[in-house]
Amino acid sequence: MLREIDNNIWVAEQPLKYWGLEVGTRMTVIRLTSGELIVISPIQSDKTTIEQLNEIGNVAYIIAPNLYHHLFVYEFKSIYQKAQLWVVPGLVSKRPELSFDKEINNKEGSIQEEVDYLLFDGFKVLDLTGSSIVNEFVFFHQKSRTLILTDIAFHFDETFSLKTRFAAQILGAYKVLSPSRLDKLATTDKEKVKDSVEKILCWDFDRVIMAHGSIIETNGKQKFKQGYEWVFEKNYLSKKN
Repeated sequence: MLREIDNNIWVAEQPLKYWGLEVGTRMTVIRLTSGELIVISPIQSDKTTIEQLNEIGNVAYIIAPNLYHHLFVYEFKSIYQKAQLWVVPGLVSKRPELSFDKEINNKEGSIQEEVDYLLFDGFKVLDLTGSSIVNEFVFFHQKSRTLILTDIAFHFDETFSLKTRFAAQILGAYKVLSPSRLDKLATTDKEKVKDSVEKILCWDFDRVIMAHGSIIETNGKQKFKQGYEWVFEKNYLSKKN
């Protein structure tokens, strides 16, 4: 079911296990001034969610925000055939059966001047196949001052299972807004990541919604900055010397 987070922004969540851990997953829905809806990282649809979406607006954009969150975009597109399906570079070759409307080729842009987006460049995750580029686009809803992330940071807290909390503590993603230690090791191009972080910090956000973890309602910019201090470490060391 949709849960209202602020004016014109909702989330819907469902269970998800990754590497045997219950991490959950979340989609974000934004309503534009036009009444059109943006659905970021769709989850598996059900009758109730579809009815709620139809009540609040018209689904006009369906977005697969990175190379991992694409499982349910085809299902959503089949329901909302008139909506534009936006995909990130590389997803077309990964899912050749998808009929998409736009591949997000520009690294920065906006949707109707209300939702900004940019490519979080250079970030990799360590999965079962090894180190893989994510090609994730992050989004900023101006009116609600909300940053929307997918896999570039997590935020697990006491609301998760003991097993997940224990793993998050080991991986450095417990009660902090940060990628895991494994993802930090997998990411070798810190300069590109640092450039992306600096651009994000220019946005005036307070709340952070991520796909996996608990939403951060306040002080999100400071927590995001703290979680990505590692990309600036070399600069800090050079200044000290």
